[in-house]
Amino acid sequence: MNNTAIAVAWTGASGIHYGIRLLEELLKTDRQVYLLYSQAAQIVAQMETELVLPSRASEAQAMLCEKYGVTDKQLQVFGRQQWTAPPASGSNPPEAMVICPCTSGTLATVANGVCDDLIDRAADVMLKERRNLILVVRETPLSIIHLENMLKLSQLGVTIMPASPGFYHQPTSIEDLIDFVVARVLDQLGLEHQLISRWGAETQLIQALNQTTSNNHEQTHHPTVSIARRIISRRHPAIADF
Repeated sequence: MNNTAIAVAWTGASGIHYGIRLLEELLKTDRQVYLLYSQAAQIVAQMETELVLPSRASEAQAMLCEKYGVTDKQLQVFGRQQWTAPPASGSNPPEAMVICPCTSGTLATVANGVCDDLIDRAADVMLKERRNLILVVRETPLSIIHLENMLKLSQLGVTIMPASPGFYHQPTSIEDLIDFVVARVLDQLGLEHQLISRWGAETQLIQALNQTTSNNHEQTHHPTVSIARRIISRRHPAIADF
């Protein structure tokens, strides 16, 4: 029976918010989640979010399970040198793995098959077992070495997703920017979400509403249609004339 769990790894790159939000969304599904994090991620988490991650995996698991209201069967946290963990073996790999955020150092170790800790080994297993591996790289500017490592992994089937949020949905908060990136990761995992509206979805809504009310002039100006028009006008002025 295939392991349908999803592994999430937090490394020491700035942008731990992306990884935390991804974990939150995954725990809303019925998927089992494996969490791995580096020592540098502990430091960054406290700097950027004031989240204090215990060094002991068992303590972190108890804390996070309580924080998110899930059981230790849905969320399992593994230590950096816990080589007996399921992600360390090709006989029981997770369905997918996301390193989010991913440092340039982790990018390099994965690209060159170096396995110093469980994060590296788990990624190496995903490669050799040809499973879904996603790296949310958080680095800028990028050197030739970084780009070459990305190219090598992309040619091996790895999805390289720089933490580069879009702005066409007119974000109004940092959370909106975080959700944009996490939404794209969830798309790559094939998981449903409601984090952002789909491109063109608002236009289709307007067209559908206008079609259903076209036979009645008064209904055409129904508040729901008017609200949808205002949303379109604010977000996509070029296509707001309906």
